[in-house]
Amino acid sequence: MGSSRRTTELRSLDNGCIVTDSHWVAWHRPYDDPDSRLSARLAVVQSHIAQALTRCDPGPIRVVSVCAGQGRDLIEILVDHPRRPDVTARLVEADAALVDFAARSVSAAGLFGVEVVMGDASVARAYGGAVPADLVLVCGVFGNISDADIQATIGHLPGLCAPGATVIWTRHRREPDRTPQIREWFTDGGFAEIGFDAPAGFVFGVGSNQLTAEPKPFDPGVRLFTFVGDGTLPA
Repeated sequence: MGSSRRTTELRSLDNGCIVTDSHWVAWHRPYDDPDSRLSARLAVVQSHIAQALTRCDPGPIRVVSVCAGQGRDLIEILVDHPRRPDVTARLVEADAALVDFAARSVSAAGLFGVEVVMGDASVARAYGGAVPADLVLVCGVFGNISDADIQATIGHLPGLCAPGATVIWTRHRREPDRTPQIREWFTDGGFAEIGFDAPAGFVFGVGSNQLTAEPKPFDPGVRLFTFVGDGTLPA
């Protein structure tokens, strides 16, 4: 999970909070602990990704990842997934250190169809040329934006999607738990729920939804959301 702000020596979030570039790097550190809650969430997300790739029709598969962070969710699955040769992907992330980590992981895995782009993931133009996508990853985003922006983002997602595309998303379930409302917003936005996992003992939820409505035209001028989180909650 990464921020949607441009990376500088000091980065200012829209809520006025100032954090250093190491902030999101530190947020990712628990992924190195296989017993951490982030590693548990990662395993669930990767399961959804693997299933989504398997469900895709034969032929090319386009993937985009919003606020991709270190890109572990997609990169680690593609290493030995049968659909690996079919996948082209764009991972969009603003933090330079996270971009470097993801790019090195892509290179080490020989995933020549995967590009890691340093940019503002909150604006649709970041995905120009990579959409319409068959799989859209919105992991680590909904816990760091307002409720209004969650709803608006879901409304904009059909503009990034190919017909029948899958969207995989995450959100913490701490009070007030917004995941029931998010699931309704996906339904209202023309997405059928494929699955939702909320493992006992953890506060995260992971959802998969398939676009059943008609995709919308891609509008590069759309702002999907405004990033306001500080990483203190599991997104």
